[in-house]
Amino acid sequence: MDRLLIEETKATPYIDFNPDGNSLKIKGQSYPENAFKFYEPVLKWIDEYIEEAKGEITIEINFEMPYINSSSSKCILMLLDKLENAFQEGKDIVINWYYDEENESSLECAEEFKEDISLPFNIIKS
Repeated sequence: MDRLLIEETKATPYIDFNPDGNSLKIKGQSYPENAFKFYEPVLKWIDEYIEEAKGEITIEINFEMPYINSSSSKCILMLLDKLENAFQEGKDIVINWYYDEENESSLECAEEFKEDISLPFNIIKS
């Protein structure tokens, strides 16, 4: 499976999904003009990755997103739902959400996402 690498822009986050290390990273602000179009390849990649993930591996997803607009938030929730379903099917998945202690909205966002899922979700001060 190929690595998914999307460079950060002013309105979109850096995305590095590397299947070799089972470590996925999303970092940066997210307020693209069309969030669903931006996140479509990410969601498709996650579907394929989960389907191909075999054996006793831990998939670690690291978020560091200081700002997310409402449409991006819906896309992140769709991503988390896919991960939640994989977790319910027995995949070992861990979410790490990093936030700046001076950015209360990032912390609140992480807490809201955490409420919606049962997989391991760590909220970490960076």
